[in-house]
Order: sequence, then structure tokens, then C-alpha cells
Amino acid sequence: MKTPTSPTSPTSPTSAADPVRDYLGAVEREAAALPADRRQELLADLAEHIDVTRAERPDAAPGEILAELGDPRTIAATALAEVGSGAGAAPALGGAVPPVRRGKVHPLVPLLMLTLPYLVTTFLPDAPGLALCSGLIRIAGGVLLCTSVHWTAVRKVVGVVLALVAPTVAGIVWRETTVAPAGDTPALVANLVVLAVVAGTSAWLWRSRRA
Repeated sequence: MKTPTSPTSPTSPTSAADPVRDYLGAVEREAAALPADRRQELLADLAEHIDVTRAERPDAAPGEILAELGDPRTIAATALAEVGSGAGAAPALGGAVPPVRRGKVHPLVPLLMLTLPYLVTTFLPDAPGLALCSGLIRIAGGVLLCTSVHWTAVRKVVGVVLALVAPTVAGIVWRETTVAPAGDTPALVANLVVLAVVAGTSAWLWRSRRA
């Protein structure tokens, strides 16, 4: 990684290839005294903030976005001060509203909560109360996915739509309308197709997660 020419100025061109990577590298160096997990969480917050800003303002130059975040030394110093004082909030980014600190849940947890309940109800469709419990667990999994630091905002939206919203809507349409063929076999086939979509989405999220 190329050493920034001026670590106190995020708008300075640190790398013609990837100024964002150099900026995050500068923050990581300045925050070397932070505990490893807190440092990685800080970097993940910054990276997600940059991704969201790029998606909302595709015409904005990288230097402009980095300037809004602020000086790497200031961000690192704020994070170090908060660790020392026991504060729980993430450092403010360029004076903007700071990102919400997310719980440190292992990325496998929300994926299993989205997939396993659907697998169980597919093969035990008539168990009393199982559908309700499955739905509540899957909703909780969707909430954990949305609040995780391991995926970008776009991946979270795609994951929730494919693994939670679409299967729920498909199930309601299947049960409450007459478009679906009658019989247990078509229902089982449909459930297996939806299960494959949910499992495939979870596998994609697992592969695309942040470390």
C-alpha cells in the first residue's frame, strides 16, 4: 500500500488507483493502538459509509467523500478516546450523524436463522405452532442481517428480499389464492424451490461477507 503524502489531509491524492483503500489504510495505521476487534469495526463502519455515499451520490468524487469523513488522525484519536472513556458510540464522520454501532454477532447466525426454520417447516408443515415460531425466528434473522457490519447496505437489501420477503409473499399467495395447484406434491415442490432460493442467498451472503 502506498504511504499517503499527507495523512492529515484526506483530500490529498494518496493513490491514483484507489484513494479509498489508502484512506482506510491511513485510519488503520493511526488507530493501531485500538483493540483489534474495535479497529476492524471502525474500518467496517467507514467502508460501509463510503459505499452508501457512493450509491447515493454516484457523481461525487472519491476525494470529496473522503473529505467529508474527516482526517484519519482525528477519527482514530476520537475512537481511542472513546475506548479510554468506555463510550459506546462510534466517532463522528466529518460532522455527520455517526453510524450506529452494530452488535458483534457472528455472520453465520442470521444466515442460519433465515434458512434452518424454513427447512424445518418444509418437511414438517403440519406441526402445531411451528410456522409461527419459524416466522418469528426468520424475522429476527432478517433484523440481525440488517444490523450486521459484515455486509454492505445493498447486499443486506438483496439478502432480506430474497431470503425473507419473497418467500413470505410467495407463501401467502400460495395459501390465500387459487393460482396454485392443489395437492401435497405441488406444495412440496414449491417449498423446495423456495428453500433452494433461501439457501442460495445465504450461501452468497456468506461468500460476500466482510472479514
